[in-house]
Amino acid sequence: MGTSADRSSASTDYYTRGDYVPGIWVDAMDILSVREATRFAKEYCNSGKGPLMMELATYRYSGHSMSDPGTSYRTRDEIQEVRKTRDPITGFKDKIITAELATEEELKKIDKSVRKEVDEAVQKATADEILPNEALYADIYHNTEPQFVRGVTIDECVTQPFVNSAQLLKKIGRRPKAQ
Repeated sequence: MGTSADRSSASTDYYTRGDYVPGIWVDAMDILSVREATRFAKEYCNSGKGPLMMELATYRYSGHSMSDPGTSYRTRDEIQEVRKTRDPITGFKDKIITAELATEEELKKIDKSVRKEVDEAVQKATADEILPNEALYADIYHNTEPQFVRGVTIDECVTQPFVNSAQLLKKIGRRPKAQ
């Protein structure tokens, strides 16, 4: 966690380390680059060419944990410079406004609406009952038979009791949320 990538890896071009699996590097600080790379990767894999490794490079504004404030190996000025010049959200907002796809007022209205929706979802999530442990094994894959899931120890391995959350909620007498 506290070791720089240059000191811990023989090659920091992680996207090239898949041996026979091709890879691409993506500037994940650019929303449009991520969208296009994801579109390319989906088309590549769906065309039958096999898997593709994607390395999405981002900048972390804060440290890894409370014991890592993230300021011992970089300056506050560096962090502020990245936030000012490369932040994906403000950068995309600027592109939208420059292209006259929306006004700043329209984006503020959307932001306010999203914040309200998130606050309501957080309130609802914290008020809901905690699901049983079996929920940890639900929704691993879409539209598959129950999978054998390896646990921390061999004794903790299980076959999914519920393939999806809807099955689990029905079994415990709670109604699945409409999607």
